[in-house]
Amino acid sequence: MKRDFVTYYKQTILGPFWFFLQPMFTSGVFTLIFSRIAKIPTDGVPPLLFYLSGTIIWNYFASCLTNTSTTFSANSAIFGKVYFPRLCVPISIVLTNLLSFMIQFLLFILIYLYYYLHGASIHPGIYLLLTPVLLLQMAILGMGCGILISALTTKYRDLTFVLGFGIQLWMYATPIVYPLSQVPEAWKSLYLLNPMAAVIETFRYGFIGAGSLDLWQSCLSFGLSVTILAVGILLFNRVEKTFMDTI
Repeated sequence: MKRDFVTYYKQTILGPFWFFLQPMFTSGVFTLIFSRIAKIPTDGVPPLLFYLSGTIIWNYFASCLTNTSTTFSANSAIFGKVYFPRLCVPISIVLTNLLSFMIQFLLFILIYLYYYLHGASIHPGIYLLLTPVLLLQMAILGMGCGILISALTTKYRDLTFVLGFGIQLWMYATPIVYPLSQVPEAWKSLYLLNPMAAVIETFRYGFIGAGSLDLWQSCLSFGLSVTILAVGILLFNRVEKTFMDTI
């Protein structure tokens, strides 16, 4: 964790301040394009706060998925020299990204308090206490998808090229730049098969009071995330025994 955190920002001018700038710039662009130009509603929530809440959640999940998806290729040198439990690497990535999330979450709380104290339509509820569970689910889902892709890319390198735009498409299939209320009823059942949809809706519902919370959908989402992690670990453990022959 220390290695990943330090080396990533070691030669940058702003260092850890990028953790604050990236979600703020992204949320600002979303506010300009989707709220001011496209006029997409945000369920009465201040647009900047609405987009920021989705952005910080998505950033944590996407970082876990992207960084763990290169576990074998990025660490082949050390994997070929010494043995240690290979799952230590993706677990350390998930924990490092958790530190990044906490920094961005602090930014969210500051913006949140600003709007709350200025009388914005924000209604926090008891479900905000589910935040640790949501973080656990995102870690499970991101790591599960990541190690699954990492195991497959040892043989099928095409997945490396698919991953970039695949994550981008997944983001637009998740209620980040639009609320779930804008999804047509005919598509909602299929739409909610996306585990991240329930995560973001629950987070917004708990902190902002916007959106909806369906405990059945949340449990289904969590179960699907655990299933993906289990399949990923099984394939990961199988591939690690022979990956040096194909990497």
